[in-house]
Amino acid sequence: MWKVWQYSAYDLLRSRWTYIYFAFFLIVSFSLLRMSSSLMMAVVSLVNIVNILIPLIGTIFGAIYFYNSREFMELLISQPLKRRSLFLGHYLGLASSLAGSFLLGMGIPFVFFRIWQSDQFGNFLSLMFTGILLTFIFVGIAYLIALLNDNKVKGFGIAIVVWLFMVVLYDGLFILLLVAFEDYPLEKFSLAASFLNPVDLSRIFVMLKLDIAALMGYTGAVFSKFLGSSNGIFLSVALMLIWIFVPLLAYLRIARKKDF
Repeated sequence: MWKVWQYSAYDLLRSRWTYIYFAFFLIVSFSLLRMSSSLMMAVVSLVNIVNILIPLIGTIFGAIYFYNSREFMELLISQPLKRRSLFLGHYLGLASSLAGSFLLGMGIPFVFFRIWQSDQFGNFLSLMFTGILLTFIFVGIAYLIALLNDNKVKGFGIAIVVWLFMVVLYDGLFILLLVAFEDYPLEKFSLAASFLNPVDLSRIFVMLKLDIAALMGYTGAVFSKFLGSSNGIFLSVALMLIWIFVPLLAYLRIARKKDF
């Protein structure tokens, strides 16, 4: 597994898109920290960027990289290697490379502006933590979709639709549902529905840390009301970890039995 992980990571280090991804977060983080009136506002702005861009890149790049590496992986399958180690190493190679680029892009401005000396130190770390979790979540989802669909166009289209639904459409449909059934108590339903969207969980986690009621949204307010800030933070992280392992385990299970 580690040999496959090393090869995948080394292969991605030679890709210019890895450096573009790193440069984007470096420039955006540096600009926001430099121009924002307060560190809190910079963190809030970065939350929106992270919750949109990381799922998009993880989904698109994950599907593209899996399809481009398919022939190489088929070659390795014919070798005396365990399929679980092969596919897990390939997934970890991409996810860790994207997570590393994100961490460096955010971490250099973090050091430059000495954020560890400010009151936003914990919030900034929480933002980077959720960015890493989202990376592993959406790379896993992209790999699962690509594995289930041999047709590249179909797989790529499904991956885009999944990203569009979770990042853009989910909140709109959720609000429409709340308006349509405003006469009914929907707090518990809202709490359960937020479990189905890792992007929503990421936003809730950071906003609970920031303790900004106006930006929590309805689901964030429900988390805070029923669970409190501490329990809500713990539950959101636990659910995001589940979102990592469920698609990954499904991906490994299908890969172990799939006829290539």
